[in-house]
Amino acid sequence: MTDGDDPVIVGNPSDTALSDQLLSHTWQPLSRGWKLAFAITGAGTLMLLYMITLTVLRGIGMWGNNIPTAWAFGIINFVWWIGIGHAGTFISAILLVLEQQHIRTSINRFTEGMTLFAVVQAGMFPLLHLGRPWFAYWLFPYPSVMDMWPQVRSALPWDAAAVSTYLLVSIMFWYLGLIPDLAGVRDRAPTLRRRRVYGVFALGWSGSVQQWRHYKIAYLTLAGLATPLVVSVHSIVSLDFAESALPGWHSTIFPPFFVAGAIFSGFALVVTLIVPARRVFKLYNVITPRHLDMMGKLMLVTSSIIAYSYICELFLAWWSGNRYEMFEQLHERPFGFYAVGFWIMISCNCLITQLLWSRRIRRSAVALFIIAAFVNVGMWLERFEIIVVSLTRDFLPSSWHQYMPTYVDICILAGTLCFFGLLFLTFLRLVPFVPVAELKELKREEEHA
Repeated sequence: MTDGDDPVIVGNPSDTALSDQLLSHTWQPLSRGWKLAFAITGAGTLMLLYMITLTVLRGIGMWGNNIPTAWAFGIINFVWWIGIGHAGTFISAILLVLEQQHIRTSINRFTEGMTLFAVVQAGMFPLLHLGRPWFAYWLFPYPSVMDMWPQVRSALPWDAAAVSTYLLVSIMFWYLGLIPDLAGVRDRAPTLRRRRVYGVFALGWSGSVQQWRHYKIAYLTLAGLATPLVVSVHSIVSLDFAESALPGWHSTIFPPFFVAGAIFSGFALVVTLIVPARRVFKLYNVITPRHLDMMGKLMLVTSSIIAYSYICELFLAWWSGNRYEMFEQLHERPFGFYAVGFWIMISCNCLITQLLWSRRIRRSAVALFIIAAFVNVGMWLERFEIIVVSLTRDFLPSSWHQYMPTYVDICILAGTLCFFGLLFLTFLRLVPFVPVAELKELKREEEHA
């Protein structure tokens, strides 16, 4: 098996060799590169905590929000992060339900971890955007002596319900899949303390036939619960915009458009994370060119859906005859104050991805990584175009006002990226990041086929 970027992999490793390769990182000495990356992301996380403290103490006025741009970086980052988390559930849950385990096995643990870490980043922004985050509990329908009940006709309480449900189901789905591999780390750990710690989290797993039977039933059940969340969560997020009468927002295309964009950006970040980890941990025999090819095809398909959605937005604005919609979609976005961001978005999301028609590029880890990085930038700019550009040009020209982010906005965005990286580095160090038990099962199936 060869690839343009990879060494030649010879032979088929035994189960013992596969376990040693994929589990030994949990007790090996820390490398200098890992320590440097951990220090950088840790410093960025401390900066994030400082900016959050500054925002809570001094208020949202520290952000660049104004009138009419009351929503800006806070909601942009929320929609971007919650969208990124969807690819993990899509790859792990939907493909498990469809019984395509040979596609998902090598990468699903990465995507499940990415889902959790992205939802953690997303969850902080609605709380901060409240202005008074200590009143966040008002969003939940609990028995209250103050008679403060959420307005169920608003999309915002449903955001809180959807995101919290998505987080809980993702945690259970991720942890349940970890149990057999945690038991494998427990059995191979070199010290008694590590064996005890991993033994606690392995919940007494022994690998008996009865345990495997119950495990597969529970795992498939959670996958069935998680699958509708991929569609429902981001559809609910899109209703925050589609229910309004604002030009550029009031559109029935938003729910499927947002779901496709979420999966697209999620796949891009999966590639961004997998390619470096594949090279650092030498996972060429686990994450093969075939997996890269599959991810490239999925990015190409979702990119085509996004391009079609962009065309539909422009056509519907023209077909409606509404002068406000036409001004927003046909003038302000492509030729207005933020036109540079619009064309960068089109280039990253629709044009650069056309390179993925080439099988050679899809199987090149370096090329796929570069394209995925551009897609991540483009999808963030898409949320910027939808939210900020629509708000800066309201119905009344007298209320028009340009938006510019402050240093607090930029530092919070950079801080969430660092916090995400810190969580991911910790995940790579402490947890089996490839499902060893599922790989062994797939290997046996292929040998008997």
